[in-house]
Amino acid sequence: MPQSTYSTLEQIQQRKEALHANIQKDNEQIGLLWHQLTAPQKSDSKGELIANLISNSITAIDAFLLVRKLMKSYGHLFGKKKRK
Repeated sequence: MPQSTYSTLEQIQQRKEALHANIQKDNEQIGLLWHQLTAPQKSDSKGELIANLISNSITAIDAFLLVRKLMKSYGHLFGKKKRK
């Protein structure tokens, strides 16, 4: 984006409103994409159901291990005391 100079408060207000509209539009797009990403997949057969179950289990385990690792490294930021 080119850097613009504004000479009146009205120009600043118009730019602020345009930026707010762009942010709202981006938030809606992110929300739609997030919903598509996290929506449960429909399985047509038992094989797909089992594959989805395994995939979801691996994702849950991975998330748990990530949180555990972060809490171990940065737990002091959340008030957790380190063991000696």
